[in-house]
Amino acid sequence: MTLSLEVSEGVGTLRLDRPPMNALDIATQDRLRELAAEATDRADVRAVILYGGEKVFAAGADIKEMQTMDHAAMVARSRGLQDAFTAVARIPKPVVAAVTGYALGGGCELALCADYRIAADNAKLGQPEILLGLIPGAGGTQRLSRLIGPSKAKDLIFTGRMVKADEALALGLVDRVVPAAEVYEQAHAWAAKLAQGPALALRAAKECVDAGLEADIDTGLTIERNWFAGLFATEDRERGMRSFVEEGPGKAKFL
Repeated sequence: MTLSLEVSEGVGTLRLDRPPMNALDIATQDRLRELAAEATDRADVRAVILYGGEKVFAAGADIKEMQTMDHAAMVARSRGLQDAFTAVARIPKPVVAAVTGYALGGGCELALCADYRIAADNAKLGQPEILLGLIPGAGGTQRLSRLIGPSKAKDLIFTGRMVKADEALALGLVDRVVPAAEVYEQAHAWAAKLAQGPALALRAAKECVDAGLEADIDTGLTIERNWFAGLFATEDRERGMRSFVEEGPGKAKFL
């Protein structure tokens, strides 16, 4: 099994395991879409970690497999490729990428699908597709430019260069850099804390931010207003406000 979903205490770990470099072949892409849907649907999964193991996150697509494909084959496949990554980006729960070693090409694009990225101090990220005479095809031209801005994204995409963890942090490509031995532990702590939070409010917050970024400000405010008012119908809202009044802030338990 090249990809698995392991669930413990509300945290689901989407674990890549395709040695030696976790290359994302077609079978793995399709499995990614299936497990993203499972993580979305399972009530016992309240937050998700994307993880490739201690040595490498994912070094990109399977180039040997891609080399055999002609234009017609890629026209037929490219939607499936994008859909797999979009399924991860649309998991309506907090998602953190725990990035070790290389996160290149499709690996970098997978990390971009997370809400938050914690990288090892030895991590290297990039979109090297241009060096193959290609461009990113799993969302890189879109998600990277939205995350770090168009000019910085174009620099990485045009040159195909890799950036080390410290530069990735300065660019905003990752959110935290930690010692390599602590990457999964810190990602799990981030996910576990949010797994204890109000699930529907977290879903609402994620949808408001993500959908709002794709719309004009008035549409974004409408999305926010509708979710904000709707949450007043939830048990979590009642519990949170009651706890605040009776015990003070930050003590509500939502499970």
